Amino acid sequence: MKIAIGNDHAGTEYKFAVIELLKERGIDVINHGTDEESSVDYPDFVHPVASDVENKNVDFGIIICGSGNGASMTANKHQDVRSALCWNKEITALAKQHNNANVLSIPARFVSKHQALDMVATFLDTPFEGGRHQARVDKIACK
Repeated sequence: MKIAIGNDHAGTEYKFAVIELLKERGIDVINHGTDEESSVDYPDFVHPVASDVENKNVDFGIIICGSGNGASMTANKHQDVRSALCWNKEITALAKQHNNANVLSIPARFVSKHQALDMVATFLDTPFEGGRHQARVDKIACK
């Protein structure tokens, strides 16, 4: 499995923890995020993640910014990207089960690092249910 990760300055610390978790699971990581904590513009680090997902260069993406909103909005501009802004494991599981989310957006200023890591594990371990949800997912993209 291969995952692209991107973050702005608010998500740098969390990104390093997420990368460690992913590597422990044997997952290849493409780091598009900043490694610094000085202010940057999140779209510069989110568009490459979303492009990797859109072009099927990776299986999933993880994006991290202060609120998670700007990052998720940016990612969702890309075709076939379904970025879900999540704040706990339950929402994360539903995003995968019902919406077949392929990008997890983490709001670093509103969840603990432990919660973020739990959400990443849930995102990776939860399958899409398909069935009645597939027809809905098929209607998301504007093509």
